[in-house]
Amino acid sequence: MCIRDRIDILAIGSSTGGPDALTKVLLGLPADLPVPVVITQHMPPVFTKMFAERLDRGTPLKVVEAGDGMELTAGTVYIAPGDRHLVFNRKGTSTLTQLSNAPQENSCRPAVDVMFRSVAALYGATAYAAILTGMGQDGRGGAKVLRDAGCEILAQDEASSVVWGMPGAVVGAGLADEVLPLERISAALLNRVRVGRSAAVAR
Repeated sequence: MCIRDRIDILAIGSSTGGPDALTKVLLGLPADLPVPVVITQHMPPVFTKMFAERLDRGTPLKVVEAGDGMELTAGTVYIAPGDRHLVFNRKGTSTLTQLSNAPQENSCRPAVDVMFRSVAALYGATAYAAILTGMGQDGRGGAKVLRDAGCEILAQDEASSVVWGMPGAVVGAGLADEVLPLERISAALLNRVRVGRSAAVAR
């Protein structure tokens, strides 16, 4: 793993307590963030669209519920829609979203594991992943695939998590490069994105 590699995408997974945690993380990221952000939050249909709209109004970044065939662009957050896995494919030099009706994983659809595996396949070590508060172990398997691809992984700490199931599973498996309280996660993500970029581009 080379921590000097430039990061081209942020991938975040969360569940119980995730909406508040994600709001706080996205509030700390600037509108000119030079990479896209992809998120799987366990949430039923309809609610994901409402959540995306609320984040779009209340945070600096553009936030959308992911649909089929959206091109990933810097400064935009793509949230997996309820009951659909979020994966990605390449078309030329562009990365496009793809929604999947594949079976549930970890009793979840969307599942963090599915998204993480897809990010690993396309981005490898140029991805940076974060696993936030949530019940269960979704994200642990995908984090292993990301780690094997050279990706760095950040986990929310137990004290600031509503439920430490998901981040705790990643930490317990020895897959977390950093374990941080919620209030420090935005800065950690932004600092990592700045590696390999000038301060003028990433400020």
